[in-house]
Amino acid sequence: MKAANQTTIIAEKGKQEFFIEREFEAPKELVFKAFNDPELLLQWLGPSNLSMKIEKFDNRSGGSYRFIHSDKNGNQYGFNGVIHEVAEPDRIIRTFEFEGLPEKGHVSIEFLTLENLPGNRSKLRIQTVFKSVEDRDGMIQSGMEGGMNEGFKKLDELLKLKLLK
Repeated sequence: MKAANQTTIIAEKGKQEFFIEREFEAPKELVFKAFNDPELLLQWLGPSNLSMKIEKFDNRSGGSYRFIHSDKNGNQYGFNGVIHEVAEPDRIIRTFEFEGLPEKGHVSIEFLTLENLPGNRSKLRIQTVFKSVEDRDGMIQSGMEGGMNEGFKKLDELLKLKLLK
């Protein structure tokens, strides 16, 4: 039996982008809040084996962010980006850069949209465009799908517990 609200990733060979789709058992306003409230982000974003610290989160059009994930051995993994647009509760456009690469400049841009579905549900769509096909393929091979799915499962639990009120 297929589990409810599975994440779909569409990555056509040879293209510099991929698409992510996921449904949630909550209206888009609550899902949008979960992507924009630092206290909520800390509870769900990222894989379960890493803790997260928000160093900066200027969450507005023209703002920026920096998050640091840490493992149990103290290794840290930084991520940062520029927020181009926050259009509540429909859209977020922002860049993403993993700081652990030997060369800077491997930046992607994410176009995140939310829509309401019948039954008090919503659909998340993310289009991520990379600098190169190699960067896109490297992100897919990094294990990001597993971490993203773990995070979305934690978000499902938050939504179920109605902690977003």
